[in-house]
Amino acid sequence: MAFRFEDLLVWQRAMDLNDKINVLVKSFPKDELFILTSQIKRASDSVVLNIAEGSTGQTTPVFKNFLNYSLRSAIEVVSCLIMARRRDYISDVTFKPLYDEHEILVKMITALRNSLD
Repeated sequence: MAFRFEDLLVWQRAMDLNDKINVLVKSFPKDELFILTSQIKRASDSVVLNIAEGSTGQTTPVFKNFLNYSLRSAIEVVSCLIMARRRDYISDVTFKPLYDEHEILVKMITALRNSLD
């Protein structure tokens, strides 16, 4: 692979979850298009993009900073999922696996960040 981030398992998992979020939001009500739909898509994109941007040969402190941004964005996605569940846009059956997968992703980002010390 041409870019370092493509080899990172955390980036690969974030990309897979990003794909799932993009499919999920297609079922959200149209009146959420510029609100919750937009917010969760931007947050999910931010997770992936910050991992990639931070890994591009920058200093370790800079990479850690980008991982912190990615971590916060992943938490934002989880909050959006909770809001979608509470608004009955998604079922528990849809919510739980995405919630669990984001929990794993958050742990992976945290572990990578901590390994850079």
